[in-house]
Amino acid sequence: MTSVRFGIKTAPMHVSYEDIRRVWLEADAVPEIEDAWLWDHLQPIAGPKDGQAHESWTLLSALAAQTQRLRLGVLVTSNRIRPPAVLGKMASTLDVVSGGRLVLGIGVGGTHQPPGAGGITGDNPAIAEYEAYGLTLIPPAEGIARLGETVEILKRMWTQDVFDFEGRHYRLRATRCEPKPVQRPGPPLLIGGWGNRLLRLVAEHADMWNIPGPPHNSVEFVAERVRVLDAHCADLGRDPREITRSVQLLVSYDDPATTRATVDELVAAGMNHIVLNLPRPYPPGVARWLADEIIAGRRPPASCTTRPAVTA
Repeated sequence: MTSVRFGIKTAPMHVSYEDIRRVWLEADAVPEIEDAWLWDHLQPIAGPKDGQAHESWTLLSALAAQTQRLRLGVLVTSNRIRPPAVLGKMASTLDVVSGGRLVLGIGVGGTHQPPGAGGITGDNPAIAEYEAYGLTLIPPAEGIARLGETVEILKRMWTQDVFDFEGRHYRLRATRCEPKPVQRPGPPLLIGGWGNRLLRLVAEHADMWNIPGPPHNSVEFVAERVRVLDAHCADLGRDPREITRSVQLLVSYDDPATTRATVDELVAAGMNHIVLNLPRPYPPGVARWLADEIIAGRRPPASCTTRPAVTA
């Protein structure tokens, strides 16, 4: 059986800090779950617009200080919200706080996209979000170019004592970053997305690649994107096995057998890191339930399956 790792994702939208903290502390005690993730939005992108939405890096720092084992990160950080050097400084600090457990997940961020892009129905939710926070959407090509410069800046911050940077989009002078991350030469770099140019950037720079899977994108689409990434790696002379292939999957509490089957399909498609995206509300004991019903469930399903209790 192909080796596969599992993580969880708790999107910090329409849910309290206390509930997220509870799930992460539960998961920290369940060795079958190797990592935990947040996402990076400043207001709800679905459901009531006046609901809670916690800022991801602030929340991640709090969770890093309270967990001991889980690797952790943001799936994925928007490259449009924080200047690259500021993000590099934040990541260095968080890697120190966590004792070297950070994975730097990053993506292009808000770009001009047609309705329905990325498997999300309706208008691009980034339009209202960015207008609310004084941010600007940019063309996709510019987003890729900016992300490429950010990756270079991050790596230089984590490995060089002082440097200048002169890019098309970012310019830095006498930049220093101390303390350096615990991990050397820096935290693993995860790049999220699925476009052809983005996958080229993954092949050039990333340790991990992540793509949303069902229900946003089909298993067939994920498999086709794997082939594109492999082609980029071949063109660049990089061994594609050096890149962890990560996919997000929405969990069904009512139908774990279907979730297990989808996990198997994604692994067969070439993915070796499954991030189990948890719907709200989070049931008590959900981390242990995931280990028993979904992660161990890559084996043939048991004759009797239980559902975690959901409280009002």
